[in-house]
Amino acid sequence: MLSESLKKMGVVGAGGAGFPTYVKAQSSVEFVLANGAECEPLLHKDVELMKRYPAEIVSGMELMMSAVGAKSGKFGVKSKNPKAVEAIAPKAKASGIEMVLLGDYYPSGDEYELVYSATGRLIPAGGIPLQVGCVVNNVETLYNVHQAQQGKPVTMKFLTVAGAVRKPSSFQVPVGTSFGELIRLAGGAIPPDYGIFVSGLMMGSLTFDQDEVVTKTTAGLIVLPREHYLVTRKSQPKQARDRIGKSACDQCTYCTEFCPRYLLGYEVNPHKVMRSLGFTLTGEMKWNQWAELCCGCGLCTLYACPEDLFPKEACDGARADMKAGGIKFVQTKPVRVHPMKESRRVPLAMLRRRLKVEEYDRDTPYADLSFSPSRVRIKLSQHVGKPATPVVAKGMPVRAGDTIAQVDGDTLGANIHASIAGSVAEVADTYIEIHA
Repeated sequence: MLSESLKKMGVVGAGGAGFPTYVKAQSSVEFVLANGAECEPLLHKDVELMKRYPAEIVSGMELMMSAVGAKSGKFGVKSKNPKAVEAIAPKAKASGIEMVLLGDYYPSGDEYELVYSATGRLIPAGGIPLQVGCVVNNVETLYNVHQAQQGKPVTMKFLTVAGAVRKPSSFQVPVGTSFGELIRLAGGAIPPDYGIFVSGLMMGSLTFDQDEVVTKTTAGLIVLPREHYLVTRKSQPKQARDRIGKSACDQCTYCTEFCPRYLLGYEVNPHKVMRSLGFTLTGEMKWNQWAELCCGCGLCTLYACPEDLFPKEACDGARADMKAGGIKFVQTKPVRVHPMKESRRVPLAMLRRRLKVEEYDRDTPYADLSFSPSRVRIKLSQHVGKPATPVVAKGMPVRAGDTIAQVDGDTLGANIHASIAGSVAEVADTYIEIHA
């Protein structure tokens, strides 16, 4: 069965949180959707992947359609990427898969948005695509599905390195490669002092640690000078963000009016969540509930707010508080698309301008590297579910593709494999290090 191969080979969602793909392969749905939208500014690895490996991606989609009994397949990709469309379209047509051409808007790759664009269906509030007969997979995940069926585990990662580097590019590297080595592969950083955005400016994280490593979900790195607007904003501590929000938010509602989930008809109201910052002993839980259905896209914080406040981060904190308190918000109104939805879409060009990164919007062509690091540090938790349990010990020799950690039985998780040949140098609580 496909699901067994996917679990054994460690396939997880390559475009998001890393949900184990074998679980999706066990479902029964009407539609399988391929997500090739790739909305994060400056990241282009999915486009390069579609141009280079269209047959493998479509093959992975066919395998998923067969596994779940889907009657229809739909392939979402932006029309602004004609070379990717030209590569995928003939193979998709031959397999009876419909192309869904998307506009260059953010965040058209959000699964709620993609399901609506491709099928006209609205996922229930707080629900998943499965509830409306859909399974959604990122295009790299589908590539890995094809590879798994050939007996090849996930040991490599496609990604983009962009921003303030001398040679912005996309390439494939072993899982566990350090960020410092990735930046060197892209010609090195231009500024002497810089921050590294991991997997995107909007939904990614900021680090200054070059020893951090690639996981199965890393979409890429964006290097920006330490003094850049985005780095200084992201670096502010929570206390400062909350203090500024408490004193400066004038309840203009722009954060809500541009929220893509609100425009789809979900009860997400970041401006109401901002009110909770002004409460101490009462009211937090009342207003925090309006954050429950937030998708975390960051438009409210980095595009909509005229005061440069942090409604997305307020929503993040509110969701964490509600989870800790065991409080579950249930939408009471029917989900209906806002009449102004299409008029309030945010073009990527306008978003890049707002983020002050237009000068870094360059091609990141695929580089076919023969690169193998001298060591890798492979995390035991690169996926939704339980961390994998090591099955190797220090000093053991391993080959690339060998299982080094696994999830037993019916436990949700994914196996982990050696990405290079060598010997196990360390088995820690959260990672396994291999030296070539």
